[in-house]
Amino acid sequence: MNAVTAFLDDQVRAGRGERAAIETPSGRATYADLLALANRTGNGLRAFGVEPEQRVALLLPDGLAWAATFFGALRIGAVAVPLSTRLRPAEWAVMLRDSRARALVVDASLVAGLRELGGELRRLRVLVAGGSAADGESLEALQACSSIQLRAEPVGEDAMAFWLYTSGTTGAPKAAVHAHRDLLACRHYGVDVLGAHEGDRVFATSKLFFAYALGTALLIPLYVGGGAFLHGAWPDPALVADVMARWAPTLFFSVPTVYARLLGANLPRDTFASLRCAVSAGERLPVDVYWAWRERFGVEVLDGLGATETIFMVLSNRPGRSRAGSSGTPVPATDAKLLAAGGREVETGEQGVLHVRTPSASPSYWNRIDESRRTFVGEWFRTGDVCTRDADGFFFHCGREDDLFKVAGLWVVPADVETLLLAHPGVADAGVVGAPEGRGLIKPFAFVVPKERGADPRRLAEDLAGLAAAKLPSHARPRKIFVVDELPRTATGKLQRFRLRARVADA
Repeated sequence: MNAVTAFLDDQVRAGRGERAAIETPSGRATYADLLALANRTGNGLRAFGVEPEQRVALLLPDGLAWAATFFGALRIGAVAVPLSTRLRPAEWAVMLRDSRARALVVDASLVAGLRELGGELRRLRVLVAGGSAADGESLEALQACSSIQLRAEPVGEDAMAFWLYTSGTTGAPKAAVHAHRDLLACRHYGVDVLGAHEGDRVFATSKLFFAYALGTALLIPLYVGGGAFLHGAWPDPALVADVMARWAPTLFFSVPTVYARLLGANLPRDTFASLRCAVSAGERLPVDVYWAWRERFGVEVLDGLGATETIFMVLSNRPGRSRAGSSGTPVPATDAKLLAAGGREVETGEQGVLHVRTPSASPSYWNRIDESRRTFVGEWFRTGDVCTRDADGFFFHCGREDDLFKVAGLWVVPADVETLLLAHPGVADAGVVGAPEGRGLIKPFAFVVPKERGADPRRLAEDLAGLAAAKLPSHARPRKIFVVDELPRTATGKLQRFRLRARVADA
């Protein structure tokens, strides 16, 4: 088998060839168009010297070229390796070196950054999308002279299909290896939980080089014969509102940070009227954002939990049965358990590390044997997320295992402190870390972003210190509150706590 056929060939055979598969600000591509372009791209990559199991790196904005290159690479049995367009050239070099990519398909707007890599490109064949002759060999030219007929390479369900690099919340990205079978597991979340169907139109604010968007903005809609709207620009409230007005998506996927920004943008109440469902992931959705969104826009937000290593959600709330503050219950075909140190399964209400057994889980990290052995334990994936489970089976995310810390022998859960700080009307964003203070002892430190520009930082910090003194136990009260313009986050909205700890050290 080759998983690509389920997303393209099967849709054309089912009579959906003339239906819109992908729409972008510059036009639309039907399923027949996308299949033809993926075939041309696959043939072009073969002519370029790419063989089965060799890696094809993608450094492209979301759009038709991204989808055609991804599916084209998989179609010939090669391995697609999407890279973040927001990283620095030196970070691209690390991933290109680690993946041993045979070819790189890059957008013309990023070619200048690649030139900084020098010798890193000598072993790469580089194709440039949307460029001129001066930029290098053209993807479009190669597609134009390649056949639209291409039989999918019969690679088998366990063959490598693509790698996804972790988003870097710890500062050390690594590639999670995914097989062809993993793509087909999209049905468990997409169909069994969300009820996705061919009439759905999907829009996600995250980008396709992240698992969250790859799964929700491309794989799920194409698997059911629906439509995906892809935009190359990074979304702000105005862009999101424009997409909603022009294209009327029915499914919307975003992250807590963006939901908060949309709430603060004073958008009309009917902006999201076309939605039947909105989904949040990446970090725990604050309870006040959940209720504020529902009250303002009349749309339920389903919080869930997934990972680069699983592509799709493993925990999710259900439409009409969501619970504020919760990550939901296990997705069909997924088993979940919470384990304490030593492997003991925890009791109801007790914190434990989330382990999941799910059909889309990666089997390992590339070139990371020790980390793979710690993370992939038999059939189980050790997520590193600390959760509790209530009597009804709902899971509540407490933070990452390496985010929690002890003060005076007592645990501090940063998410709990952040929730309190976010309850202050003057706070737009908050992050809490444990870091050594003057005597070398670990203490809590907080960073907050004010809602209003020009707010008095000293007064805000004093107000928050008073709130913490009144509401938090002494060991959990921040020793210092930094008022900053923004918090360091990944493109999916995950807080990079290691950068906050570095700021504390600098201070």
